[in-house]
Amino acid sequence: MQEHYRKWYSHHLGRDIEMLVYGDWGYPVLLFPTTLGRYYEAKDFKLIDSARWFIENRKVKIYCIDSIDRDSWYAKHLHPSVRIQNHIFYDKMVNDELVPWIQHECQVGKIAVGGCSFGGFQALNFAFRHPEKVAHLWSMGAKFDIKSFMNGYYDDNVYFNNPPDYIPNANNDQFYQMKIILGTSEHDFCKPANYAMSEILNRKGIHHWLDVRPWGEHDWPVWREMFPHYLSTI
Repeated sequence: MQEHYRKWYSHHLGRDIEMLVYGDWGYPVLLFPTTLGRYYEAKDFKLIDSARWFIENRKVKIYCIDSIDRDSWYAKHLHPSVRIQNHIFYDKMVNDELVPWIQHECQVGKIAVGGCSFGGFQALNFAFRHPEKVAHLWSMGAKFDIKSFMNGYYDDNVYFNNPPDYIPNANNDQFYQMKIILGTSEHDFCKPANYAMSEILNRKGIHHWLDVRPWGEHDWPVWREMFPHYLSTI
C-alpha cells in the first residue's frame, strides 16, 4: 500500500500544511481528523488499514489532511470571533488550494469527503458549504452544532459554519446530487445529533442514509467497520 507524505505552504493560512496520501490512483477521498487530530491519525488508529483492499486495488486514493483545531475551534485563548475566522481560513485552504489539486491529480470534478467524530462535522460542513465539489459525504460518530465552542458569541461566520442553522435555509441543487451517509451507533453519545441532522435533511427532501450500528460506542472499532462499507458505495 503506497503512502506519500506531502507538505506545502498555504497562503490562506500563512503556514505549512502536512498530509499523508494513500494509493497511486482511484477515486479521491478527503479525510478530516478528529478533535485536535493530526494528519497521521487515521494511520495510527488503523482506519487506513480497514480500507487497504480499496487502496491496493486502485479503487480509492485517500488524502489525510492536518487540522488547525488548536488555532480555531479549540483555541480557548482566542476570542471566538478569531477562532471562527481561523476556521474560515482553513476552509479556504481546503477549498481553494487542496481540492483543486486533488481534482486535477485524480481527474475528477467532485470528490468524497469524510471524517470520524469532529472530522465528521468538518466533512459535512465543507460538503454543504461547497456542494459543487463533493459527490460523496460520510460522517462517522459526528455532532454538527458548534455553537458551544463560541462561548455565547454569534455572528454570520458562526451561522454559516453551523450546519443545523444554515442548512434549513440553504438552497442548492447540488445538495440533491450528493450521496450522504450519517453514521452512528446505538451507544454513541452523538447519536441524537445524527437523528436531528437526518430530520433536517428529510424536511428538505435531501436523500441520505442514517446508518445506526446496533453495537458499539463513540470509538474507532465502529468507525473501522463503517469506513470500508462506505467506500464500497462509491
